[in-house]
Amino acid sequence: MIAMPYDLLAVVGATASGKTRLGVQLACHLSGEIISADSRQVYRGLDVGTGKDLHEYGLVPYHLIDIIDIQTEFNVFDFQARCYQAIADISQRGHLPCLVGGSGLYLESILQGYRMVRVPENRELRRELEELSEADLKLRLIALQPRLHNDTDLLHRDRLVRAIEIAQGDPQTIPATHGTLNPFVLGIHWPREILRHRIWTRLEMRLQGGLVEEVQRLLAEGVSHERLESLGLEYRWVARYLRGEMNREKLQEGLSRAIGQFAKRQETWFRRMQRRGVAIHWLEGGDHLMQEALERCSEVTWKHRPASFSSKGFGTL
Repeated sequence: MIAMPYDLLAVVGATASGKTRLGVQLACHLSGEIISADSRQVYRGLDVGTGKDLHEYGLVPYHLIDIIDIQTEFNVFDFQARCYQAIADISQRGHLPCLVGGSGLYLESILQGYRMVRVPENRELRRELEELSEADLKLRLIALQPRLHNDTDLLHRDRLVRAIEIAQGDPQTIPATHGTLNPFVLGIHWPREILRHRIWTRLEMRLQGGLVEEVQRLLAEGVSHERLESLGLEYRWVARYLRGEMNREKLQEGLSRAIGQFAKRQETWFRRMQRRGVAIHWLEGGDHLMQEALERCSEVTWKHRPASFSSKGFGTL
């Protein structure tokens, strides 16, 4: 049987694994355009904390970065719709869509073609939930979704109520016909100790590069502490630091540990994706990462590029 050509490249991995750099380098070689699969890079003004690193893109076009205001809620339903549109637009130009990121549910919604159902507000359910304490709401949500992907839903009452509403309105995502995409997925793996070191080093660079000042600016612009909490990790911890709940040393130690725990959850998610049928071709991080990735990509057939593999693209890095 003749193998179908691939029409989407995905680069996945835990935070600090080097996904963006590798994705951009591959896009250069494959005449590709980047689609960010990051749940926070969609927001304008979240730059240092989300690691947008736009200077790394060079001449490579990118999508789904800086597209909405920070006060606007953005979810996997919104992401999937915009991502499919970006894939269609890029493919129509004869370029290769390159999906790059680490937000597991966002990636899975595309790689497995989930039918996402927008659940309307259920006023009767909301009246029922008004009678419950926050602790009871948490228990109810966990009962509905034992493998809760977004722990920020547990932090605020309004998010708890909406999460329960969605879980009861559409208790499971259903694979759908968008599975006509044929993705080739590369994953970056680092030994745990090395990844922890990379996380610490990157956090140190971000703190020196204006992370605290970015959160101060957001607060001055009227972004609430509650909203910063909901944005998770860097924004949650720095907001607490600015409230005087910890010193700079505790900030870096605690945040680095929290990011490491998040990286473990990402890796667990990717393993689950594999069990559900997503073929991930793992690459070992290190000096030969780019060379190995290029070799993998040269061995497959791509739909939206010349048959002969070329090292030319939008530019060199």
